[in-house]
Amino acid sequence: MPDIIGHNYIGGARSAAGTLTLQSHDAVSGEALPYQFHQATADEVNAAANAAAHAYPVLRSLSPERRAQFLEAIAAQLEALGDDFIELVSRETALPAARIRGERGRTCGQMRLFAQVLRRGDFLAARIDRAQPDRQPLPRADLRQYRLGVGPVAVFGASNFPLAFSTAGGDTAAALAAGCPVVFKAHSGHMATAERVADAIIRAADLTDMPKGVFNMIYGAGVGEALVKHPAIQAVGFTGSLKGGRALCDMAAARAQPIPVFAEMSSINPVLVLPQALAQRSAQIARELAASVVLGCGQFCTNPGLVIGLRSQAFSAFTEQLTAQLAEQPAQTMLNAGTLASYRKGVETLLAHPGIRHLTGHPQQGNQAQPQLFKADARLLIEGDALLQEEVFGPATILVEVADNEQLQQALHGLHGQLTATLIAEAADLHAHAGLVPLLEQKVGRVLFNGYPTGVEVCDAMVHGGPYPATSDARGTSVGSLAIERFLRPVCYQNCPDALLPPALQNANPLGIARLVDGQSSRAAL
Repeated sequence: MPDIIGHNYIGGARSAAGTLTLQSHDAVSGEALPYQFHQATADEVNAAANAAAHAYPVLRSLSPERRAQFLEAIAAQLEALGDDFIELVSRETALPAARIRGERGRTCGQMRLFAQVLRRGDFLAARIDRAQPDRQPLPRADLRQYRLGVGPVAVFGASNFPLAFSTAGGDTAAALAAGCPVVFKAHSGHMATAERVADAIIRAADLTDMPKGVFNMIYGAGVGEALVKHPAIQAVGFTGSLKGGRALCDMAAARAQPIPVFAEMSSINPVLVLPQALAQRSAQIARELAASVVLGCGQFCTNPGLVIGLRSQAFSAFTEQLTAQLAEQPAQTMLNAGTLASYRKGVETLLAHPGIRHLTGHPQQGNQAQPQLFKADARLLIEGDALLQEEVFGPATILVEVADNEQLQQALHGLHGQLTATLIAEAADLHAHAGLVPLLEQKVGRVLFNGYPTGVEVCDAMVHGGPYPATSDARGTSVGSLAIERFLRPVCYQNCPDALLPPALQNANPLGIARLVDGQSSRAAL
């Protein structure tokens, strides 16, 4: 395994100007790993942002094909990392080897998906309205529009996905595809992993002749504020807590030039279990739901944290079945000590609430998280009790029993924005509760039918976003090809000479892409 030196990545070089160092730890034992990472100084943050700014004009001028080759090279370099890499990620995160290999596959798949997007060309959204010099009462100028990358993007690594939502994760892939250099803030929970992945990105950049500064990475606590406030940074991608995301949004909005922050922050992902489904497969639903709650120790942003059902003997039986299923689930090691401490605090707060009853779950002991099940009074949700809206990041969920369809509607109206909502239902349920889907459409980014929210497919149609506080901007997604749109902006050219137009808008259509020409889709040259 190559040496891990813990230096920042700035403009294609390594830098360790500061004296403050951070330590990486074994997630299971808590022991310090033999790696130290140099916290970036203010000058190094400035240098990283400026390096990205210098790379931007070169990167955005490269053809989509060249950028696609870069993304594919990153995927190939990640796949070439050996078993020592898998072992390292496992030590830092306590995630099993199979999960890490699967996540690496997803990370590489994201890179290749955006390579397809670049070659397809639809992300450019090319539109051409040709001149109409004889139009009455006034002639029309030649107008042509396409989208280009906004500029350097700051990306913050997530704790729960050390590969797919981190150094070479979806935000990085989308930004690079858009033609935006990246300054990545490594997550403190897996800094050694971040270094190995950053090395792979730099190797790919060298192999494909990308500009120096196309990818930069800095370590440290407290460096994020300087990065977000740097005038070269034009957008921010973040996955993490509501508190952290809101802080970044406020910093970005307070800049002399405000910039967008695309933050994925908090979701409890309600699951609605309807009567006919319970009548036909109650035990199966309890078994599947319990598996979803504890999958990955509940450390998914789509973990089902709220289960809602209509009062009935069937729902009472289901409650007993789910209680029994969760009581049998073993404790698991969480990503790091900070995540475990946060989970314990969340569980303790639920235990102390007078309107919430504990159904099952062993007391938290040692360094592992015990699965927990609670039941809350429906009025808490209807009346907007803050605790029921808060995500408990870990293997815990809360049951809510509503009296009837009217109270179900009231409970859903009381929900904040979410990433997902799930309907466990038969056809008769959906007919009897026809108003649920239009209501949920206003609350979430993804509506599931007879599935479970843990598991996010990387594809063109996926939406991994939702109304606040699930994300800071419900118009986008952080998973799937639509994620590229967060880092693009439209530019219009009026009466521009053909030779000066970007290739996407030139008469000859050298990219061979579909364009909207005078209101009609066309791939033809003009």
